[in-house]
Amino acid sequence: MRTLLTYITVFPRRSAFVLIALLLAGVAEALSLTALLPLLSVAVGEADESSIGRFMVQNLQRIGIEPTIDIILMIIVSGMLIKGMILLLTNRQVGYTVAHVATALRLNLIKALLASRWQYYLRQPVGALANSVATEAYRAANGFEHSVDVLALSIVVLVHVIVALFISWQATIGSLLIGIILFYALHRLVRATRRAGTKQTHLLRHLLSYLSDVLSSVKSLKAMARDNVADAILRDQSYQLEKATRKEVISRAALLALQEPILATLTASGLYLALVVWNLSLPEVMVMVFLLTRILGVLNKIQRRYQQLAVQESAYWALRTAIDEAQAAAERTTGTLTPTLQQGISLRHIAFDYDRKSIFNDLNIDIPINTFTAVIGSSGVGKSTLLDLLCGLAEPKSGEILIDGVALHNIELRQWRQLIGYVSQDTVLLHDTILNNILVGASALNSADAERALQQAGAWDFVNSFPEGLQTVVGERGGMLSGGQRQRIAIARALAHQPLLLLLDEPTSALDPESEKTICETLQRLAQDYTIVAVSHQPAVINAADRVFILSNGQAELLTHTQNKNTH
Repeated sequence: MRTLLTYITVFPRRSAFVLIALLLAGVAEALSLTALLPLLSVAVGEADESSIGRFMVQNLQRIGIEPTIDIILMIIVSGMLIKGMILLLTNRQVGYTVAHVATALRLNLIKALLASRWQYYLRQPVGALANSVATEAYRAANGFEHSVDVLALSIVVLVHVIVALFISWQATIGSLLIGIILFYALHRLVRATRRAGTKQTHLLRHLLSYLSDVLSSVKSLKAMARDNVADAILRDQSYQLEKATRKEVISRAALLALQEPILATLTASGLYLALVVWNLSLPEVMVMVFLLTRILGVLNKIQRRYQQLAVQESAYWALRTAIDEAQAAAERTTGTLTPTLQQGISLRHIAFDYDRKSIFNDLNIDIPINTFTAVIGSSGVGKSTLLDLLCGLAEPKSGEILIDGVALHNIELRQWRQLIGYVSQDTVLLHDTILNNILVGASALNSADAERALQQAGAWDFVNSFPEGLQTVVGERGGMLSGGQRQRIAIARALAHQPLLLLLDEPTSALDPESEKTICETLQRLAQDYTIVAVSHQPAVINAADRVFILSNGQAELLTHTQNKNTH
């Protein structure tokens, strides 16, 4: 019930429209049902002594209509036709809302993730995020549809109960009490279904997370004949998911199987009470049996729809939790100043740590504009962390990062990042064309910008030699290209928006000597127009740089030209 109320409060306007439409449909159906008793009384030739029957007849006569069989039949058909039209509009709105709910949840999660701190994002399994965007959003939207079904059927029950109360309140209340007791007894199956649905959500996240990791490293696993180990783990998780699904199916089938005999028993009980105990007339008995059968049948449908809602609701709450956690980890930015890069960057007395592991304790670095600065050091000393600090992806514990003398925390962070071109250590290209890998959906850029960036990165010649040129598809993770080609396209991506600062994390670590030489020559040429900072342990990068800093013991030391040569 919490999920049903949550859907209504999260999407109030759409839910209000659906609720009003359902109420109008209920009124139309009530009109048809009230005409049913007079119709039967006329048909069997008995006087209609029920209050609802007299009310119907008197109102028809008041407007000059004689309650004949054909007139009453027209009223019944008209009421059901109006109800059908309203339900058609309502169901169309429900369908639109289901699509809207799925889209809204997906976009909210994506927006929250992209706005979160980099350290938070690093802790999130990619497979779990993909599962949330795809599977969980779809299941959560279906949960909204089931909740609307529960609401619609509840209104149908309410309408039938009101009409039945006018005919015989004793029979109505007695049957309802029996139905509620049995409804509660079968609720154990709904709870079992909810547990199975929660288990499915949990297992799907783990399965897709592990599958994503396996597929990203499948080449290494196959090369070492260890893909069978991954297969065994995936197989075990798939069997667990099958087991949870089986429990859900059993609970759903058991509920359906038990409801049918219960419905028959209650109908027979209602018929006995109406004929023997309360001595109702034949038309009243017929209408009561019809109404009670409908009420109990709809209650059964409500329970089944609620059971389906219980299966899907875990996906909604898992998705909501993911969105809330990502929003809680949002980047905090208070800067408002517009950034410039006309003088240089200075890091003053920077201290930084990861979970109590100290990385920097008194880091001081000056980076003049239009220079090629290399940062070296052993693994774990904080080379990549330095780039994170310059991007604003990480914040120092103390000290200041100055951009043209202005503290970075006083600068509008997004505007500062728009001045940065970044090339990561792992060159990951999209399974798309070279053009789309460079532009990455930026509406302000076009093919001319891509061509310029490729020329700057020294990549235009080999791209232009491909039969399809910029429209060449690079394959999964850029696997159709060589390592040097992937790296130069990554550099072109970083240059496409004409940044002022170019940051590179181990730009030649996986390249052959010839490709490494080409990349270093490209960087030297780019340093005439860009400020470049590259972290690396490769001698070619260090020798190509104008300035070299070595990181050690949480600090940085500027190497002289002689020291630089002696390092190698």
